[in-house]
Amino acid sequence: MMPQSAWLSTTVDLAEVEAIVRRALAEDIGSGDVTTDSTLPAEAQLAGRFLAKQPGVVAGLAVARLAFALIDERVQFSTRVTDGDRVEEGQVFATMSGPGRALLSAERVALNCLQRMSGIATLTRRFVEAVQGTRAVILDTRKTAPGLRALDKWAVRLGGGQNHRSGLYDMVLIKDDHIAAVGGITEAVRRVRAADAQEHAIEVEVRNLVELREALDVHVDRILLDNMSVDEMREAVRVAGGRTPLEASGNMTLENVAAVAATGVDFISVGALTHSAPALDISLKLCAPA
Repeated sequence: MMPQSAWLSTTVDLAEVEAIVRRALAEDIGSGDVTTDSTLPAEAQLAGRFLAKQPGVVAGLAVARLAFALIDERVQFSTRVTDGDRVEEGQVFATMSGPGRALLSAERVALNCLQRMSGIATLTRRFVEAVQGTRAVILDTRKTAPGLRALDKWAVRLGGGQNHRSGLYDMVLIKDDHIAAVGGITEAVRRVRAADAQEHAIEVEVRNLVELREALDVHVDRILLDNMSVDEMREAVRVAGGRTPLEASGNMTLENVAAVAATGVDFISVGALTHSAPALDISLKLCAPA
């Protein structure tokens, strides 16, 4: 059995984060910020502040800082909280000052990233709190915004969750379609072990207790219980007897996640963390420096 570190990502790919921010700035600014460059003198200075308009968990301060710095390194960015901290409605949690053109040209990218990441972190924290007192770990999925996976998964970690695989390349997840295509779980696992020279961790999706027993017999690293009822999951935990970590998946909500966690599963993956989290309401106000 592989250690958890083999299939739980905890690092931040800073190069990918910077590439995302650069792409976002290029998309927004293009050949130039016509409005700002036409109305604001090059030497003008501005100051601004990020204000929480609702309570939540802040995530993405480092990304917002980077957005301003990539436009002009002279921008001064100060934070009053740390990524992963809670903020309350009306709280000013970061300020910035410097060349006005840079602040205006980067503000939308900075705000978009901060709002999206904070929304994901806030929803994640709610799920994490809902399963407190159980062994269950909240995981994300690959249901991220195309091109933003590094930010989405970072936000999950800042909210207190953990990451599932980063993509199709860093872990094996044998799903029902793979199983149907080759004729069974045992054969699918055999083929992976024969072909995968890097010996990635293997997870198998099962839909019932018959498939669970077959997956247990081939000694994979984790088993995903797909859309099982709470009673079925409880029985799956009993059958597995701690031999293989179990992950519950499928239609997880804040209303049912505590009951799922109480079955004794090791992990609960929640697609909604990244595909349905509402952006946290944050405003950025700019003005002449005092």
